[in-house]
Amino acid sequence: MNKIALEEHFITPGLEPHMRAAMPKLSAESADHLSQLMLDFGERRLAAMDSASVDIAVLSISGPGVQAEPDAAVAVRLARDANDRLAAEIEKRPARYRGFAHLPMQDVPAAIAELERGVRELGFVGSMVNGHTHGVYLDDPRYDPFWERMQALDVPLYLHPTDSFALPYVLEGAPELLKPTWEWNFETSSHFLRLLFSGVFDRFPRLKIILGHMGETMPYHLWRFDSRAALIMGKRPLKEAPSFYLKRNMFVTTSGQFDNVPLLAALSALGADKVLFSVDYPYEDSTAAGRFFDAAPIDDTTREKVARLNAISVMNLKT
Repeated sequence: MNKIALEEHFITPGLEPHMRAAMPKLSAESADHLSQLMLDFGERRLAAMDSASVDIAVLSISGPGVQAEPDAAVAVRLARDANDRLAAEIEKRPARYRGFAHLPMQDVPAAIAELERGVRELGFVGSMVNGHTHGVYLDDPRYDPFWERMQALDVPLYLHPTDSFALPYVLEGAPELLKPTWEWNFETSSHFLRLLFSGVFDRFPRLKIILGHMGETMPYHLWRFDSRAALIMGKRPLKEAPSFYLKRNMFVTTSGQFDNVPLLAALSALGADKVLFSVDYPYEDSTAAGRFFDAAPIDDTTREKVARLNAISVMNLKT
């Protein structure tokens, strides 16, 4: 089945040093290979897409991007450069590529301006943010004007993993659990829950937040979130139970989770309109992603929704 994929990465020369510094421990050869794949917008990337029957890839900077940059002015310049380069590549292959805006979240007015430029001038279909920015999470009140603009533009934000700002003590001495194995999972799910419990989705009810990796385990926890929240929410009340916002405001992709168990759990918990196909290229194998999804034990209507129709709806895509 033809597909649209949403977590497909590229890099620019200016941001490659930040990406390499954040990579898991890899051989120099492996790191070089990944960089080469992300710098390429031609035959290798297109061949990988074709191997999974991906018609359209929504491209985004591989994390951490400008969010690792300590100088806010440099971050603004690098984000603008990345977006201009991506727009130029999309213009070369408009039938195959779309883009998520890369944003300098250190500077909220600049991030809003770049989001607006990316969507209205460059034709991007949303944005991707790589978790916290130097320890500041997106529930911070300074970001309310940003969320207001996201909602007005009616495009999604893809909340992508990043390293913990301070390594949790439970991970000390356990390098096997760092980064994609486990750390990024609870870092990203906790970030989303900060948005939820701080009332961001009450203030901005039409926000659309996308998480990869089948929702970072959160579809398993809906009942538990509601049960425990009922004991504590007198302190900071929400208008609805936590599961309401998870089902309304969260969308999840199959990126890096090519297994029927989390797929069926996400569909059961969130509904067939909330799950979208993705690969996580080049960190995952496109052929494996396509083979898994094409053989998944779901009906044809659901398969088409997850493969492409949900992406068209969430991002208001013109195909």
